[in-house]
Amino acid sequence: MLAVLGVLLTGISKSGFAGGAGVVAVPLLALVMPVAQATALVLPLLLVMDARSISYYLRHINKAILWRIIPGAIAGIAAGGLLLGVFSDAVLSGILGVLCVVFAVWQSIASRLAKWRGAGWFWSVSSGLSSTLLHAGGPPINIYMLSLRLPKLQWLATTAVFFGVMNVVKIIPYTLNGQWAGTMWWQVLLLLPVALFGVFLGKRLQERISEQWFMRFCRLLLFGSGMLLIKPVLFA
Repeated sequence: MLAVLGVLLTGISKSGFAGGAGVVAVPLLALVMPVAQATALVLPLLLVMDARSISYYLRHINKAILWRIIPGAIAGIAAGGLLLGVFSDAVLSGILGVLCVVFAVWQSIASRLAKWRGAGWFWSVSSGLSSTLLHAGGPPINIYMLSLRLPKLQWLATTAVFFGVMNVVKIIPYTLNGQWAGTMWWQVLLLLPVALFGVFLGKRLQERISEQWFMRFCRLLLFGSGMLLIKPVLFA
């Protein structure tokens, strides 16, 4: 049931709210299985959800932003691959969570990010790193995307391709580090319909939400994701 809830929220966020709630899947699964096993279980589902989300919004991709942030994401994934198993999940979650909460509630910081020359590189590297370690790449890149004030469909399309590329590349470090050991593929198959339904539901929801409310939801998800990531540190 935890897996169903986490995967459903991830699917909804991927096609409806730019991946903000996708951070919940691994923490929920980590309540009942090792983190390494949880991340391995979720990755194939993420790949399917990414493909479906891209098919929805392909025409709205902002290629200039995409080419700006993908190299940093790949660098972050490489760093994450080297750090798998080095840092505790609680420490990584805590650092990322604090950043998410700060930028969600302090709007003046987010508005200045687009003017900072290295912002795209910094947040895309952070996204690749946190995505590799915890599948929590949504909050860092959303901090940056929020500052750009893109139209809703451009935001969704660009992040869909961004996450799709990242998750394909993450297969390499996961394989090299033996993350697939213990993965129960029958669980992946059982959760596949849930993932696809979540993506469908997210698309239907975003069609009924205005640009203004979309931005508010993204800030709310950023704040909620941050609090969820901080929780393991506070209650360790």
